[in-house]
Amino acid sequence: MTVVVKLGSTLVTGPGGSVRRKVLAQRAREVARVVEGGEPVAVVSSGAIALGLPHLGLDSRPRSIPKLQAASALGQGKLQRAWARALGREGVLSAQVLLTAGDIADRAAYVNAKHAFEALFAAGAVPIVNENDATATDEITFGDNDALAAHVAILVRARLLVLLTEVEGVYTRNPGTAGAELVSDGTDADAIAFGAASRRGKGGMESKVLAARMAAAAGIPTVIAGGTGAAVLEPILSGERRGTRFHGTDRELSAYKLWLRFGKTPRGRLHVDDGARRAVVVDGRSLLAVGVLSCEGRFEPGDAVELVGPDGEAFARGIATAAPGEIASRTRGLEAVHRDRLVVY
Repeated sequence: MTVVVKLGSTLVTGPGGSVRRKVLAQRAREVARVVEGGEPVAVVSSGAIALGLPHLGLDSRPRSIPKLQAASALGQGKLQRAWARALGREGVLSAQVLLTAGDIADRAAYVNAKHAFEALFAAGAVPIVNENDATATDEITFGDNDALAAHVAILVRARLLVLLTEVEGVYTRNPGTAGAELVSDGTDADAIAFGAASRRGKGGMESKVLAARMAAAAGIPTVIAGGTGAAVLEPILSGERRGTRFHGTDRELSAYKLWLRFGKTPRGRLHVDDGARRAVVVDGRSLLAVGVLSCEGRFEPGDAVELVGPDGEAFARGIATAAPGEIASRTRGLEAVHRDRLVVY
Protein backbone atom coordinates (compact mmCIF):
# COMPACT_ATOMS: atom_id res chain seq x y z
CA MET A 1 0.00 0.00 0.00
CA THR A 2 1.03 3.62 -0.52
CA VAL A 3 1.00 6.76 1.60
CA VAL A 4 0.49 10.23 0.11
CA VAL A 5 1.79 13.20 2.10
CA LYS A 6 1.03 16.80 1.22
CA LEU A 7 2.91 19.83 2.55
CA GLY A 8 1.54 23.33 2.15
CA SER A 9 3.45 26.42 1.07
CA THR A 10 3.90 27.80 4.58
CA LEU A 11 5.55 24.56 5.69
CA VAL A 12 7.90 24.43 2.72
CA THR A 13 8.75 28.12 2.33
CA GLY A 14 9.65 30.99 4.62
CA PRO A 15 9.70 34.77 4.21
CA GLY A 16 11.46 36.17 1.18
CA GLY A 17 11.19 33.05 -0.92
CA SER A 18 13.43 30.92 1.29
CA VAL A 19 13.16 27.14 1.76
CA ARG A 20 12.43 25.85 5.25
CA ARG A 21 15.25 23.33 5.05
CA LYS A 22 14.82 22.05 8.60
CA VAL A 23 11.19 21.09 7.97
CA LEU A 24 12.08 19.38 4.68
CA ALA A 25 14.97 17.54 6.35
CA GLN A 26 12.70 16.26 9.14
CA ARG A 27 9.99 15.07 6.76
CA ALA A 28 12.54 13.57 4.35
CA ARG A 29 14.05 11.59 7.22
CA GLU A 30 10.66 10.12 8.10
CA VAL A 31 9.73 9.48 4.47
CA ALA A 32 13.01 7.65 3.95
CA ARG A 33 12.36 5.38 6.91
CA VAL A 34 8.88 4.56 5.61
CA VAL A 35 10.23 3.77 2.14
CA GLU A 36 13.05 1.67 3.57
CA GLY A 37 10.40 -0.22 5.52
CA GLY A 38 8.82 -1.29 2.24
CA GLU A 39 5.94 1.19 1.87
CA PRO A 40 5.95 3.63 -1.09
CA VAL A 41 5.42 7.33 -0.40
CA ALA A 42 4.36 10.12 -2.75
CA VAL A 43 4.90 13.71 -1.61
CA VAL A 44 2.64 16.46 -2.93
CA SER A 45 4.54 19.66 -2.29
CA SER A 46 3.38 23.22 -2.66
CA GLY A 47 5.86 26.05 -2.67
CA ALA A 48 6.89 26.63 -6.30
CA ILE A 49 4.92 29.85 -6.67
CA ALA A 50 6.03 31.15 -3.27
CA LEU A 51 9.67 30.44 -4.15
CA GLY A 52 9.32 32.21 -7.48
CA LEU A 53 7.54 35.35 -6.27
CA PRO A 54 10.72 37.26 -5.19
CA HIS A 55 12.08 36.94 -8.73
CA LEU A 56 9.03 38.90 -9.88
CA GLY A 57 9.39 41.48 -7.10
CA LEU A 58 6.28 40.18 -5.32
CA ASP A 59 5.64 39.04 -1.74
CA SER A 60 2.12 37.59 -2.16
CA ARG A 61 0.22 35.63 -4.79
CA PRO A 62 -0.85 37.75 -7.77
CA ARG A 63 -4.24 37.28 -9.38
CA SER A 64 -2.84 37.34 -12.90
CA ILE A 65 -2.62 33.83 -14.41
CA PRO A 66 0.52 34.66 -16.47
CA LYS A 67 2.30 35.99 -13.37
CA LEU A 68 1.31 32.91 -11.37
CA GLN A 69 2.62 30.72 -14.17
CA ALA A 70 5.86 32.68 -14.34
CA ALA A 71 6.35 32.46 -10.57
CA SER A 72 5.75 28.73 -10.67
CA ALA A 73 8.23 28.26 -13.51
CA LEU A 74 10.84 30.28 -11.62
CA GLY A 75 10.29 28.44 -8.33
CA GLN A 76 9.66 24.83 -9.41
CA GLY A 77 13.32 24.03 -10.04
CA LYS A 78 14.30 25.43 -6.66
CA LEU A 79 11.55 23.40 -4.97
CA GLN A 80 12.60 20.17 -6.67
CA ARG A 81 16.28 20.72 -5.82
CA ALA A 82 15.39 21.28 -2.17
CA TRP A 83 13.52 17.97 -1.98
CA ALA A 84 16.22 16.15 -3.96
CA ARG A 85 18.85 17.32 -1.50
CA ALA A 86 16.76 16.50 1.58
CA LEU A 87 15.87 13.00 0.38
CA GLY A 88 19.32 12.41 -1.14
CA ARG A 89 20.93 12.91 2.27
CA GLU A 90 18.77 10.00 3.44
CA GLY A 91 19.82 7.84 0.50
CA VAL A 92 16.46 8.05 -1.29
CA LEU A 93 15.85 8.96 -4.93
CA SER A 94 13.33 11.67 -5.75
CA ALA A 95 11.44 12.29 -8.98
CA GLN A 96 9.50 15.25 -10.30
CA VAL A 97 5.88 14.65 -11.38
CA LEU A 98 3.86 17.61 -12.67
CA LEU A 99 0.15 17.13 -13.33
CA THR A 100 -2.78 19.19 -14.53
CA ALA A 101 -6.46 18.60 -14.00
CA GLY A 102 -6.61 17.74 -17.70
CA ASP A 103 -4.26 14.82 -17.08
CA ILE A 104 -6.65 13.48 -14.46
CA ALA A 105 -9.74 14.00 -16.62
CA ASP A 106 -8.28 12.22 -19.66
CA ARG A 107 -8.51 8.47 -19.18
CA ALA A 108 -5.38 7.60 -21.20
CA ALA A 109 -3.26 10.23 -19.43
CA TYR A 110 -4.65 9.07 -16.08
CA VAL A 111 -3.64 5.45 -16.71
CA ASN A 112 -0.21 6.54 -17.97
CA ALA A 113 0.33 8.59 -14.82
CA LYS A 114 -0.70 5.62 -12.68
CA HIS A 115 1.85 3.40 -14.45
CA ALA A 116 4.54 6.05 -14.02
CA PHE A 117 3.90 6.19 -10.27
CA GLU A 118 4.05 2.41 -10.06
CA ALA A 119 7.41 2.34 -11.89
CA LEU A 120 8.82 5.03 -9.59
CA PHE A 121 7.65 3.17 -6.49
CA ALA A 122 9.20 -0.03 -7.81
CA ALA A 123 12.51 1.84 -8.18
CA GLY A 124 12.32 2.98 -4.57
CA ALA A 125 11.91 6.61 -5.62
CA VAL A 126 9.72 9.24 -3.98
CA PRO A 127 7.65 11.25 -6.50
CA ILE A 128 7.51 14.94 -5.63
CA VAL A 129 4.20 16.01 -7.14
CA ASN A 130 2.99 19.49 -7.97
CA GLU A 131 0.51 21.04 -10.35
CA ASN A 132 1.97 22.03 -13.71
CA ASP A 133 1.00 25.66 -13.20
CA ALA A 134 3.02 26.86 -16.19
CA THR A 135 0.63 25.13 -18.61
CA ALA A 136 -2.62 24.95 -16.63
CA THR A 137 -5.38 27.50 -17.23
CA ASP A 138 -8.01 28.77 -14.85
CA GLU A 139 -10.47 26.30 -16.40
CA ILE A 140 -8.30 23.21 -15.87
CA THR A 141 -6.61 23.77 -12.53
CA PHE A 142 -7.19 21.62 -9.46
CA GLY A 143 -7.93 24.75 -7.45
CA ASP A 144 -5.25 24.01 -4.87
CA ASN A 145 -2.75 21.32 -3.96
CA ASP A 146 -5.04 19.84 -1.32
CA ALA A 147 -7.36 18.74 -4.12
CA LEU A 148 -4.34 17.56 -6.12
CA ALA A 149 -3.20 15.46 -3.15
CA ALA A 150 -6.63 13.82 -2.91
CA HIS A 151 -6.56 13.04 -6.63
CA VAL A 152 -3.07 11.53 -6.32
CA ALA A 153 -4.18 9.42 -3.34
CA ILE A 154 -7.11 8.09 -5.39
CA LEU A 155 -4.89 7.54 -8.43
CA VAL A 156 -2.37 5.37 -6.54
CA ARG A 157 -5.04 3.74 -4.33
CA ALA A 158 -3.30 5.01 -1.19
CA ARG A 159 -4.01 3.49 2.21
CA LEU A 160 -3.69 6.93 3.84
CA LEU A 161 -3.57 10.60 2.86
CA VAL A 162 -1.80 12.97 5.24
CA LEU A 163 -2.32 16.73 4.81
CA LEU A 164 0.33 18.58 6.80
CA THR A 165 -0.10 22.20 7.80
CA GLU A 166 1.14 24.77 10.34
CA VAL A 167 -1.59 23.98 12.87
CA GLU A 168 -2.35 20.68 14.60
CA GLY A 169 -5.54 20.00 12.67
CA VAL A 170 -9.05 21.40 12.32
CA TYR A 171 -10.13 23.65 15.19
CA THR A 172 -13.58 24.77 16.28
CA ARG A 173 -12.47 28.35 15.77
CA ASN A 174 -9.30 30.20 14.75
CA PRO A 175 -6.36 28.49 16.57
CA GLY A 176 -5.00 30.66 19.35
CA THR A 177 -8.33 32.32 20.13
CA ALA A 178 -10.19 31.68 23.36
CA GLY A 179 -12.19 28.47 23.34
CA ALA A 180 -10.54 27.01 20.23
CA GLU A 181 -10.51 23.20 20.43
CA LEU A 182 -8.99 20.60 18.17
CA VAL A 183 -11.56 18.51 16.28
CA SER A 184 -10.28 14.94 16.36
CA ASP A 185 -13.02 13.35 14.23
CA GLY A 186 -13.61 14.79 10.77
CA THR A 187 -17.34 14.09 10.92
CA ASP A 188 -17.54 16.87 13.52
CA ALA A 189 -16.00 19.44 11.15
CA ASP A 190 -19.19 20.14 9.19
CA ALA A 191 -20.35 23.31 10.94
CA ILE A 192 -16.98 25.05 11.30
CA ALA A 193 -16.33 28.45 9.73
CA PHE A 194 -12.90 28.44 8.12
CA GLY A 195 -10.44 31.31 7.85
CA ALA A 196 -8.65 32.61 4.78
CA ALA A 197 -5.63 31.07 3.10
CA SER A 198 -2.11 32.38 3.72
CA ARG A 199 -0.60 35.14 1.58
CA ARG A 200 1.88 32.69 0.03
CA GLY A 201 -0.49 29.73 -0.36
CA LYS A 202 -3.86 29.18 -1.95
CA GLY A 203 -5.63 26.56 0.10
CA GLY A 204 -6.57 27.19 3.71
CA MET A 205 -8.24 24.78 6.11
CA GLU A 206 -11.52 24.61 4.20
CA SER A 207 -9.76 23.25 1.11
CA LYS A 208 -8.05 20.61 3.26
CA VAL A 209 -11.37 19.48 4.70
CA LEU A 210 -12.91 19.28 1.22
CA ALA A 211 -9.93 17.25 -0.01
CA ALA A 212 -10.15 14.97 3.02
CA ARG A 213 -13.84 14.34 2.35
CA MET A 214 -13.16 13.52 -1.28
CA ALA A 215 -10.44 11.02 -0.39
CA ALA A 216 -12.60 9.54 2.37
CA ALA A 217 -15.48 9.10 -0.10
CA ALA A 218 -13.06 7.03 -2.20
CA GLY A 219 -12.31 4.85 0.83
CA ILE A 220 -9.03 6.55 1.78
CA PRO A 221 -8.65 7.67 5.41
CA THR A 222 -7.19 11.16 5.72
CA VAL A 223 -5.42 12.99 8.54
CA ILE A 224 -4.98 16.76 8.73
CA ALA A 225 -2.16 17.44 11.18
CA GLY A 226 0.71 19.73 12.11
CA GLY A 227 3.78 19.31 9.93
CA THR A 228 6.60 20.60 12.12
CA GLY A 229 8.70 18.72 14.63
CA ALA A 230 10.99 15.70 14.59
CA ALA A 231 8.23 13.07 14.65
CA VAL A 232 5.12 13.70 12.55
CA LEU A 233 4.52 11.04 9.90
CA GLU A 234 5.63 7.95 11.75
CA PRO A 235 3.31 8.44 14.75
CA ILE A 236 0.39 9.04 12.37
CA LEU A 237 1.22 5.96 10.30
CA SER A 238 1.50 3.85 13.42
CA GLY A 239 -2.05 4.83 14.41
CA GLU A 240 -1.32 7.45 17.04
CA ARG A 241 -4.19 9.91 17.43
CA ARG A 242 -3.00 13.17 15.97
CA GLY A 243 -4.75 16.00 14.21
CA THR A 244 -8.16 15.52 12.62
CA ARG A 245 -8.95 12.12 11.08
CA PHE A 246 -11.51 11.49 8.35
CA HIS A 247 -12.47 7.84 8.08
CA GLY A 248 -12.70 6.26 4.64
CA THR A 249 -15.89 4.60 3.49
CA ASP A 250 -16.01 0.82 3.19
CA ARG A 251 -17.23 0.99 -0.40
CA GLU A 252 -14.99 -0.75 -2.96
CA LEU A 253 -14.87 0.80 -6.43
CA SER A 254 -12.87 -0.31 -9.45
CA ALA A 255 -10.02 1.91 -10.68
CA TYR A 256 -12.20 2.97 -13.62
CA LYS A 257 -15.13 3.95 -11.43
CA LEU A 258 -12.84 5.85 -9.05
CA TRP A 259 -11.58 7.83 -12.03
CA LEU A 260 -15.11 8.40 -13.29
CA ARG A 261 -16.35 9.50 -9.87
CA PHE A 262 -13.48 11.78 -8.90
CA GLY A 263 -11.37 12.47 -11.97
CA LYS A 264 -13.77 13.09 -14.83
CA THR A 265 -15.41 16.52 -14.79
CA PRO A 266 -19.10 16.48 -15.81
CA ARG A 267 -19.99 18.53 -18.88
CA GLY A 268 -23.74 18.30 -18.41
CA ARG A 269 -26.64 16.95 -16.38
CA LEU A 270 -29.44 14.54 -17.21
CA HIS A 271 -32.61 15.09 -15.21
CA VAL A 272 -34.43 11.77 -14.91
CA ASP A 273 -37.75 10.49 -13.61
CA ASP A 274 -38.24 8.28 -10.56
CA GLY A 275 -38.45 5.10 -12.60
CA ALA A 276 -35.13 5.77 -14.31
CA ARG A 277 -33.44 6.58 -11.01
CA ARG A 278 -34.75 3.37 -9.48
CA ALA A 279 -33.58 1.34 -12.51
CA VAL A 280 -30.05 2.76 -12.16
CA VAL A 281 -29.68 2.77 -8.38
CA VAL A 282 -31.69 -0.30 -7.31
CA ASP A 283 -31.62 -2.56 -10.37
CA GLY A 284 -28.16 -1.64 -11.67
CA ARG A 285 -29.43 -0.99 -15.18
CA SER A 286 -28.30 1.41 -17.89
CA LEU A 287 -30.02 4.79 -18.18
CA LEU A 288 -32.36 4.86 -21.17
CA ALA A 289 -33.29 8.06 -22.98
CA VAL A 290 -36.98 7.43 -22.33
CA GLY A 291 -36.36 8.08 -18.63
CA VAL A 292 -34.60 11.43 -19.21
CA LEU A 293 -36.86 14.43 -18.62
CA SER A 294 -34.37 17.10 -19.77
CA CYS A 295 -30.71 17.67 -20.66
CA GLU A 296 -28.60 20.46 -19.21
CA GLY A 297 -25.26 21.70 -20.52
CA ARG A 298 -23.31 21.19 -23.73
CA PHE A 299 -21.80 17.73 -24.01
CA GLU A 300 -20.94 15.11 -26.59
CA PRO A 301 -20.85 11.30 -26.52
CA GLY A 302 -17.86 10.34 -24.38
CA ASP A 303 -18.24 13.29 -22.00
CA ALA A 304 -19.17 12.80 -18.35
CA VAL A 305 -22.65 13.77 -17.20
CA GLU A 306 -24.35 13.82 -13.81
CA LEU A 307 -27.66 12.08 -13.29
CA VAL A 308 -30.16 14.14 -11.30
CA GLY A 309 -33.34 12.83 -9.73
CA PRO A 310 -36.76 14.55 -9.42
CA ASP A 311 -35.65 16.00 -6.07
CA GLY A 312 -32.85 17.94 -7.78
CA GLU A 313 -30.09 15.86 -6.17
CA ALA A 314 -27.31 14.35 -8.29
CA PHE A 315 -27.13 10.60 -7.59
CA ALA A 316 -24.75 9.22 -10.22
CA ARG A 317 -22.17 10.10 -12.84
CA GLY A 318 -21.58 8.39 -16.17
CA ILE A 319 -20.26 8.67 -19.70
CA ALA A 320 -22.84 9.87 -22.20
CA THR A 321 -23.52 7.44 -25.03
CA ALA A 322 -25.52 9.92 -27.12
CA ALA A 323 -25.69 13.66 -27.78
CA PRO A 324 -28.25 15.89 -26.01
CA GLY A 325 -30.47 16.13 -29.08
CA GLU A 326 -30.66 12.36 -29.42
CA ILE A 327 -31.35 11.87 -25.72
CA ALA A 328 -34.03 14.58 -25.75
CA SER A 329 -35.88 12.63 -28.45
CA ARG A 330 -36.56 9.97 -25.76
CA THR A 331 -36.43 7.27 -28.42
CA ARG A 332 -37.47 3.97 -26.86
CA GLY A 333 -34.48 1.65 -26.44
CA LEU A 334 -31.90 4.44 -26.91
CA GLU A 335 -29.19 4.17 -24.27
CA ALA A 336 -28.13 7.47 -22.69
CA VAL A 337 -25.54 6.02 -20.27
CA HIS A 338 -24.42 2.37 -20.18
CA ARG A 339 -24.38 0.73 -16.75
CA ASP A 340 -20.70 -0.29 -17.13
CA ARG A 341 -19.74 3.38 -17.58
CA LEU A 342 -21.70 4.71 -14.64
CA VAL A 343 -21.06 5.11 -10.92
CA VAL A 344 -23.71 5.72 -8.27
CA TYR A 345 -22.83 8.16 -5.47
